[in-house]
Amino acid sequence: MKITSFAPIILLFIFVLSFNACKKDDEGEEVELRDHTEQELTDEQLLLAFLQTHTYNYEDFPPANEEHVAIIIDSLAGDLANKTPLIDLVQSIEVPVNTANDIVVNHTLYHLVARQGDRLESKPSIVDSVYLSYTGKLLDGTQFDQMINPIWFDNTRVIRGFSYGLQNFAPGTFEQSQNGTINFSGYGQGLIFMPSGLGYFASSQGQIPAYSPLMFEVSVYTTNQSDHDGDGILSINEDPDGDGNPYNDDTDQDGTPNFLDSDDDGDGILTINEYDNDQDGQADDDDNDGTPNYLDNN
Repeated sequence: MKITSFAPIILLFIFVLSFNACKKDDEGEEVELRDHTEQELTDEQLLLAFLQTHTYNYEDFPPANEEHVAIIIDSLAGDLANKTPLIDLVQSIEVPVNTANDIVVNHTLYHLVARQGDRLESKPSIVDSVYLSYTGKLLDGTQFDQMINPIWFDNTRVIRGFSYGLQNFAPGTFEQSQNGTINFSGYGQGLIFMPSGLGYFASSQGQIPAYSPLMFEVSVYTTNQSDHDGDGILSINEDPDGDGNPYNDDTDQDGTPNFLDSDDDGDGILTINEYDNDQDGQADDDDNDGTPNYLDNN
């Protein structure tokens, strides 16, 4: 695929979760805030029903095919009645969502890799940046968004289902010609299916009604690891508990996760000035207590 521009632009998806008893939709009408657990069960039934009754053009995606192929989803009917349903092709993960009552509700996110990218070691984390194109639809087929020309997304600023879904797709490789055209090859393509709790939940957005499960067709061209607070530590590595989720690591308990906090331990010394002063590539631990300086306020 040839791309003539390779510059980041404004992000489109901002994850916002309201904890009010009710809220207004885009038309100003009150929308009652539903229970996350009950809504997740409702959305799961809708997603399963869709996945069981639909398929896609998987025969068009041989591994060696370097041409861009559009993903086409269709009902299991007529000439397609004997094709493999999506439910037998998708994989799922559980994504935790903290509710207003400090209850964690796991939401099932489905993804399908139609073609995996060549650079398996460069799959994006939930806090990296991704250069991609996409199409977003409701389960009834209504298209609510599309970006044909790729753009950069910061995964910390998109809806949760999108960032967790993208981590399953490896990017490809690219070459830039003398005239500025960038040629991509071997990039990942696939589908992401998410319940409303990983999307906009009670918020309506344009053509997206409140409490809508969403599906996305994505093409992941390249990725970039991020250091959001500029402290010299990649955001994905600011994860002291090692659970793969930097959002729940806040060493100084100031309400800002470490990957967004330039002074992780709150001792008044910037992390960048505590991390590796001897430049040996390892975090300094001057008192040898097993806690590196930048996480140790003593």
